Amino acid sequence: MMSSIEANFDGLVGPTHAFEGLSYGNLASMASAGRRSNPRKGALQALEKAKKLYDLGLVQGILPPHPRPDIATLRSLGFSGSDYDVVQQAYNYSPHLLSQLSSSASMWAANSATVAPSIDTKDKRLHFTPANLQTNPHRAIEAAFTSQVLKSVFADSNTFVHHPPLPLGQWFSDEGAANHTRFCKTHGSIGIHLFVYGKETTVHNTPPCQYRYPPRQSLEASMAIARRHLLSMESLIFAHQSPEAIDAGVFHNDVISVGNESLFLYHEKSFVNTQKVVEEIAEKIGSNCNTSPTLINITSKELPIEDAVKSYLFNSQLVTLPSGMMHLICPEECLEISNAKNVINRILKEENPIEQVHFSSLNESMWNGGGPACLRLRVVLTEEEVNKVEGNVLMNDDLFADLTQWVKTHYRDRFQIEDLLDKEYLDSIHRALDGLTEILGLGSIYPFQLV
Repeated sequence: MMSSIEANFDGLVGPTHAFEGLSYGNLASMASAGRRSNPRKGALQALEKAKKLYDLGLVQGILPPHPRPDIATLRSLGFSGSDYDVVQQAYNYSPHLLSQLSSSASMWAANSATVAPSIDTKDKRLHFTPANLQTNPHRAIEAAFTSQVLKSVFADSNTFVHHPPLPLGQWFSDEGAANHTRFCKTHGSIGIHLFVYGKETTVHNTPPCQYRYPPRQSLEASMAIARRHLLSMESLIFAHQSPEAIDAGVFHNDVISVGNESLFLYHEKSFVNTQKVVEEIAEKIGSNCNTSPTLINITSKELPIEDAVKSYLFNSQLVTLPSGMMHLICPEECLEISNAKNVINRILKEENPIEQVHFSSLNESMWNGGGPACLRLRVVLTEEEVNKVEGNVLMNDDLFADLTQWVKTHYRDRFQIEDLLDKEYLDSIHRALDGLTEILGLGSIYPFQLV
């Protein structure tokens, strides 16, 4: 057994954070289309949440926002001239296209990649596969920069393995760690891996499922990642996401279940044949991880699936503190929906490792369909691996103060796509991101810095 921790690397909300309703099947995103956004508030809320975890004694990292608008992609579509010319031409052609290529959705780092810790892999290195996110155009452009950032932060090739995103196409549709959960006795011990998928694209002998909203993760993508990451077959569970849940707005599995170490908090509508999936999880935790599971089932009677989606209870962060007890980081919306609040009270009264619940104000993220867990990428690191993290990306009091001041200096309290037609504002985004790379110590990672 190794001395390891589970670090959370949160995506920093970008200056073009907006409510454009770009994510079909994400009910909050669709309902918020046209709402006035506040990028400054959104970034500060996310930083406060990250600082809260640091104050609880956890290792907390920060990942920079992607360059937006995505000038490189716009140029590949035939727009030309200066960056300002490119943006203006794109807007004149289609404001919606410019919105797609200006999205700050990279803030939801749970979708950025899938991670396998070194304790579980055959070569004893930590593996990353950036998600191709091909289901939505505004997210499919993220993979290359995500890969670059992860390689900058986790640079030691003897310690970290960086795979390319999976090939594009329906067979290998990959949405990242939002559909992956690792169970273990402690983070430093051998784990098992639950991969959740919504569709099988190469198997034709099973009846098709009818969905109102598109399933995003494919079984083939999950299996390919498991092979790439050199995980043992005995450690794998592949579970089919419930079509009913997807059609109720559960576009990723982390909207309907959450796990940490040997605890699993799940809704009874999480999977096709949920009981069978949970039995397999329990059996493999017992046999592979040498510990007894704690399984907390939430029924539809307690929490209708519609309330699960509205409250994002299952998108809470379930974390283990240095004391060994677990805390749950919930969105404040859980206090506003009585069924969710009652479930939380039930969990706190029962015998389980969850000692305390914290509530975070994240409405700028929640209105676009992203709760506390969406904002973070979980990375299990040994003490040696923590020391090999590059840059100044690990949260401390000074970094929090610097990032807070940076946001207050550079971010507006409102954003709409027409703001990008102001050349000065476009230049100010570049100045802001240039300053951010100095704070984070990541060097020149943005395209405009490499010119």
